[in-house]
Amino acid sequence: MSIKIFFVDDERLLLESLSVFFSTDEEFEIVGSAASAEEALEKLAHVRPDVMLVDLNMAGIGGVRLIGEVKRRMPEVRMLVLSTYYDDQSITSALSEGADGYILKSVSSGEIIEAARMVASGHTVLDQKVMSVLHRNARRMGNELSGTDPKRAQFREQYGKLTEREREICRLIQDGRSNREIAAVLHITEGTVKNYLSNIYGALGVRDRTALAVSLTRTAQSDK
Repeated sequence: MSIKIFFVDDERLLLESLSVFFSTDEEFEIVGSAASAEEALEKLAHVRPDVMLVDLNMAGIGGVRLIGEVKRRMPEVRMLVLSTYYDDQSITSALSEGADGYILKSVSSGEIIEAARMVASGHTVLDQKVMSVLHRNARRMGNELSGTDPKRAQFREQYGKLTEREREICRLIQDGRSNREIAAVLHITEGTVKNYLSNIYGALGVRDRTALAVSLTRTAQSDK
């Protein structure tokens, strides 16, 4: 069974190149492309891809909002960012909205295809440069938390008020599980996992899964 893929980028030349790349791989079926987020949302009323390859910096509502909107409408669609940028805001915004992978346009066509294949199979794929930014943020947040006892105590108190299911999801986040993997372990949908995570972020005062994982790890270490 083929992997249905959809491209979103405002560079027509890149859209044409992606079509050429993926048309040579029999595992993929190209079901559409769009030059803006708005155009993509219109076309998604008629097609249901397995994977969307999305640029972030486009005119209009842009790629970040597109990712969030698609995940709300069709949580099963896997979203893979293909971007030139890997700054803190771009990465954290895309991942917070539900991106399942983030790679850079500088990689080879073979790496793009492999990333799409991995994302389609349920894996999270992050470019090494993106990982470096996330690790740097994790270290920074960890140092801030470890040096501020009141924050750590407050986090521990708020964590204790979570439901057992929410704490179970937190433990799976610490293990590095993706939303799809969590859904499979708990026998719930990815959309339900995302709803739980939104509640957890609000209750614990963290902005994304990276901050959550770091906070959980630091708090656990302080209890030893």
